Amino acid sequence: MELAYIPSPSRGVLHLGPIPLRGYAFCIIIGVFVAVWLGNRRWIARGGRPGTVADVAVWAVPFGLVGGRLYHVVTDYQLYFSEGQDWVDAFKIWEGGLGIWGAIALGAVGAWIGCRRRGIPLPAWADALAPGIALAQAIGRWGNWFNQELYGRETDLPWALHITSVTDGREPGYYHPTFLYESLWCIGVAVLVIWADRRFRLGHGRAFALYVAAYCVGRFWIEYMRVDEAHHFLGMRLNNWTAIVVFLLAVLYIVLSARRRPGREEVVEPGAADDDTGKDGTGKDDTATADSDEEKTETGDAEDVKDVKDAGAKTEAEDKAGTKDEAEDKTADKTGAEAESAKKS
Repeated sequence: MELAYIPSPSRGVLHLGPIPLRGYAFCIIIGVFVAVWLGNRRWIARGGRPGTVADVAVWAVPFGLVGGRLYHVVTDYQLYFSEGQDWVDAFKIWEGGLGIWGAIALGAVGAWIGCRRRGIPLPAWADALAPGIALAQAIGRWGNWFNQELYGRETDLPWALHITSVTDGREPGYYHPTFLYESLWCIGVAVLVIWADRRFRLGHGRAFALYVAAYCVGRFWIEYMRVDEAHHFLGMRLNNWTAIVVFLLAVLYIVLSARRRPGREEVVEPGAADDDTGKDGTGKDDTATADSDEEKTETGDAEDVKDVKDAGAKTEAEDKAGTKDEAEDKTADKTGAEAESAKKS
């Protein structure tokens, strides 16, 4: 008897009247919002405009969803186009089935279009979004829990996942929760990228490449534990080979990029600094500076007027004093002359 295990939901969809609320889609939507929110904060911190990440994501997310679905359908075509299968199911994305490799690849195409329209470098935008993508994957993996899919081998560990429905040809039982392993790994990848980005000031796409490389390491060993049907090549699952190739490409990019363009971009979005502060280059707002200059001018004018008035008053007083002295001198001269005349007579 199992003392502890992770229960599976009795169903992966709730109905709000006629509207179905599917857990798988809900997890993806939450993940997208978290990625855009964190990416926006990081973009602003790098000197970009608020809202730019969301504007580019409008292009990247739809492309990513289409790419993820295409990768899944192409690599697992037998689920949709073999005898007895309905090809229409290939469009039922809410039932699960998104390949991260296709999502990143085609999502990058959409991001490139969005970045071109905004006049910003794609590598800088990808660096800002990298840890957010990892967190989005961590949240999105819980959609597999709602659908009771993509679990691992049977186990009696306390954290075993209790599967209650027959999926992937397996009977109900207790299996490794590979969705949980990957979710926790993605959280670790996000933390790693944030730390490395702050410590080494990664730029020119290297933060994004670090996310890709770190994710591939985790995906490789987690893929080995899964028991769902998959194509094999030279004894390994196709996704294992994909993880190896993508990991090597990411590491190669980091090495070459660090040699050719060390450091981080000084400007990620032209004109953002001026828009952000309305500054004149000294850290002060232009409007505030103008107001201050006007106030200083008015004050200076008032002081000048006061100085003129004071000077005028001073001059007038001196003139009066001079006139008074002159009058006194005349009086004294007149008195002296009268005295002298009296003396002669």
